[in-house]
Amino acid sequence: MNYLAHAYLSFGNREILLGNMISDFVKGKQQYLYPDAVHKGIVLHRFIDTITDNHEATHRAKEVFRPAYRLYSGAFIDVVYDYFLANDSDTFGPGDLFDFAQQTYALLGAQQHLMPARFRHMFYYMQQQNWLYGYASKQGIYQSFGGLVKRAAYLQDSLPAIAVFEAHYTLLESCFRQFWTSARPLIARRFEELTARETESGPAGEGEG
Repeated sequence: MNYLAHAYLSFGNREILLGNMISDFVKGKQQYLYPDAVHKGIVLHRFIDTITDNHEATHRAKEVFRPAYRLYSGAFIDVVYDYFLANDSDTFGPGDLFDFAQQTYALLGAQQHLMPARFRHMFYYMQQQNWLYGYASKQGIYQSFGGLVKRAAYLQDSLPAIAVFEAHYTLLESCFRQFWTSARPLIARRFEELTARETESGPAGEGEG
């Protein structure tokens, strides 16, 4: 899952959100340098990634990108899943995604002093260009495809990804729905386990809008 899903699956908890969003920028033992509640967000992010990568529906979805992108196919699926999440009427009603994106930026912005430098630099563009809201449009995810190619050492062209997405749209949507239906409850349960431990040791500062 990409940034929109990780933000949504933080369930409004400010510190969990920060850890969830910065996890890919935190290596090895660095995770233990963060406040406990933020560290639990890092743990949740990695749990989400494990659930996503090992899900049968994700394996099927990756196969359509694999001929063109091989080991990078999973990164494209992360973006594709965010597109279908952004357009899921059971998750976001009219106007909800825009409001959710703005609330997410506000919660993260209040914690910039804890962000790794690389994520803080990226967060500026995420907010200015409203990436989270942009996942709802095909143009937005096509730009994300282009960003993936630009950052990858061995990729040169995002046009095959666009063609694959269009050709296999129905299959990819079906894979997302199968994945989301089974994975979201598991992730919610893990979130509850982590935050229950916070409650036992004291409040962690849940999200404040």
